[in-house]
Amino acid sequence: MSVGVTTSTPLSPTSDTNVITSTFSVVDYVVFVLLLVLSLAIGLYHAYRGWGRHSIGQLLMADRKMGCLPVALSLLATFQSAVAILGVPSEIYRFGTQYWFLGCSYFLGLLIPAHVFIPVFYRLHLTSAYEYLELRFNTAVRVCGTVTFIFQMVIYMGVVLYAPSLALNAVTGFDLWLSVLTLGIVCTIYTALGGLKAVIWTDVFQTLVMFLGQLVVIIVGSAKVGGLGHVWDVASQHGLISGIELDPDPFVRHTFWTLAFGGVFMMLSLYGVNQAQVQRYLSSRTEKAAVLSCYVVFPCQQVVLCMGCLIGLVMFAYYQEYPMSTQQSQAAPDQFVLYFVMDLLRGLPGLPGLFVACLFSGSLSTISSAFNSLATVTLEDLIRPWFPHFSEVRATVLSRIIAFGYGLLCLGMAYISSQMGPVLQAALSIFGMVGGPLLGLFCLGMFFPCANPPGAIIGLLAGLIMAFWIGIGSIVTSMNSGTAPSPLNGSSFSLPSNLTTVTLATVMPSTTLSKPTGLQRLYSLSYLWYSAHNSTTVIVVGLAVSLLTGGMRGRTLNPQTIYPVLPRLLALLPLSCQKRLHCKTRSQDLSVDTTAFPEKMSNGVLRGSRDKEAMAVAEEGSAHQGISPTFILQETSL
Repeated sequence: MSVGVTTSTPLSPTSDTNVITSTFSVVDYVVFVLLLVLSLAIGLYHAYRGWGRHSIGQLLMADRKMGCLPVALSLLATFQSAVAILGVPSEIYRFGTQYWFLGCSYFLGLLIPAHVFIPVFYRLHLTSAYEYLELRFNTAVRVCGTVTFIFQMVIYMGVVLYAPSLALNAVTGFDLWLSVLTLGIVCTIYTALGGLKAVIWTDVFQTLVMFLGQLVVIIVGSAKVGGLGHVWDVASQHGLISGIELDPDPFVRHTFWTLAFGGVFMMLSLYGVNQAQVQRYLSSRTEKAAVLSCYVVFPCQQVVLCMGCLIGLVMFAYYQEYPMSTQQSQAAPDQFVLYFVMDLLRGLPGLPGLFVACLFSGSLSTISSAFNSLATVTLEDLIRPWFPHFSEVRATVLSRIIAFGYGLLCLGMAYISSQMGPVLQAALSIFGMVGGPLLGLFCLGMFFPCANPPGAIIGLLAGLIMAFWIGIGSIVTSMNSGTAPSPLNGSSFSLPSNLTTVTLATVMPSTTLSKPTGLQRLYSLSYLWYSAHNSTTVIVVGLAVSLLTGGMRGRTLNPQTIYPVLPRLLALLPLSCQKRLHCKTRSQDLSVDTTAFPEKMSNGVLRGSRDKEAMAVAEEGSAHQGISPTFILQETSL
C-alpha cells in the first residue's frame, strides 16, 4: 500500500504547558490497553500451543498451512502503518484527490506478483526470497541481497516506531517513550515467541481495528458536517476534486501516468520481492491459495485508499465550518489528522482511544513483520548456509534469540531517531531508495537467462549508487535552497516497507518556484518513478556486464529460476505464426532435465528431506507453466 505521509522537521516531545492537548478518558485508556492485551494474547496463544514441539518451519513459515484470507489481511496490514493512516488524509487535504489514482497501479502491481513472482518462488520451496538469488546466481549475490535488505529494514524499524509516537505525543500529550517502549516490547514478545503464525493472526486482528477506527472517523465527521454529499460539494467548490492529469512529464510530482504506471514499479518492489510479503505467500498451504491472497488484497487496498481519501475530504469540509486554532494551523502536516480526530471525537468516550488503537495497530503490524522477516533472512541466508547441520531445536531457539535481538535493536534505533533532527528524513529516504534496486536484481535473474553473477552484483551496486545519488542530491538541494529538507522531489517519497510504502511530503511554499535545470532537474524526478528508474539501472548495467563477461557460458542454469517471458508472449500469437517460429507448445518438451542439478542445489538452500519435495514441486510447476528448459538453455547460449 502506498501512502502519502506528510512530515516536516521533527518536533520535540510536548513539554510546553500552553500546548492544548486532548486528555484521554478512562474508557479511552481501556480501549487502548485492550488492543495491546489482545495482540499479546494472540501471540502468546500461538507460542504456547504446542510449546516444545515447534519446528523451524512452524516458527518461520507457519508450517506452510495458512489460508488465503488471513494471508491477504496480513499482506494488507504489513504496509498499512501508522504513518500511512496519518499520511493519506493529509495528502488529500493539502493537494486534492489526484493521489487517489494510485489505486490504478494496484491492478498490475498485484497481478504481476500473483502470476510471475509467486509461481517461481513457491515452486522452488523457498524460505527466504534471497535463496532464489543463490539458485539463480551464486552465494555472493544472495549475501549482497540479504545485507541490502537488512540495512534497509534496520533503518526503517526505529523510524516507524518513533515517528508515530512523536506525532501522538505532540498532539495528545501521550507519553513519548512509554508508547515507544510499549510498542517495542509487546511486538518483540509475540513475534519472537509465536513466530509467523502469531504475526499473521495478530495482523488480522489489527487490520480489523484499523478499518473500524477509520470508519468511525468518516461516519462521525460526515454526520457533523451534513453528510458525505455535502462533503463532496464543499470539496468540489474549493477545487479539491482532481481530474485526470495526463501530463507525461516524469518530473511532475503527481500525474495520472506517474501514479498509475510509476506506482506499478513501487508496488512490485513491495508485493513482488519484499521478504515480508514473500514469506507470507510461501506460508500458504497451496500455490493457488498464495495467488488468491493477492486477488483478495486488491479490493481491500482499494477500500483502504478510499477511506484515507474520504477522511481527508471530511477533514477539509469540517475545517470550513470549524476553523483551525492557531496551534493547529502551524502544526506539521503529519499532525493534521490527529488534531482533527481529537477535535471531532471530543466528548465521545472511547472513540479517541479507538483511533489511537487504530494507529498503534498500524505500527504493531508493520514492526512485527519487520522483526519476523529480519529473523528469517538472518537465520536462513547468513547462518544456516555456513552451519548446515544445525539441529532443529537449536535453529528454533536461535531464531527466537535473533527476533529478540532485533526487537532490542529496534528500540535502540528509535532512540537514535530521536537524536537525528533533520537527518531523520534522510534516514527515511534511504529506506525508500533500496526497494527499486532489489526489484531490479530479481527481475534481472528471472527474466534474462543470459544474466550472470558479476552482472548481478555490479548491476545492484550501480542501482544503489544511482538511487543514493539522486535521493541524497534532492535532500541536499532542498536544504541549500532554504526550504524544509524534503526527501525525493522536494515533496514526497516512497517508503516501501515492512514494509509500508510511506510517502513523506514537506509543506511546499505557496509561491511559484523557478523550474530547475541541470542536475537539479534530475533531482526533481517524481518519487513514484524512483523504483522504475533504479530497477531499470540494475537491469541495463547488469545485462551489459553479463554480456561483456560471457553471459552464462560455462555455468549451470536452473530453468526453474527463469520466468519464460518470450515463450509466454509467443503463445499469444496465432498457431500458424507459432509453427513458423518453431515455438514449443505446452504439450511439447515439458520434462525438466534435473540431472544437471545436484541434489543439494545450494548450500543451505534445499536441505535434507526438502530436496526431493522441492524438485517434485519444481517439475510439477514446469509442466503446469508450460516451460521448456530446452528453449531457456538455448536462449541462454545466444
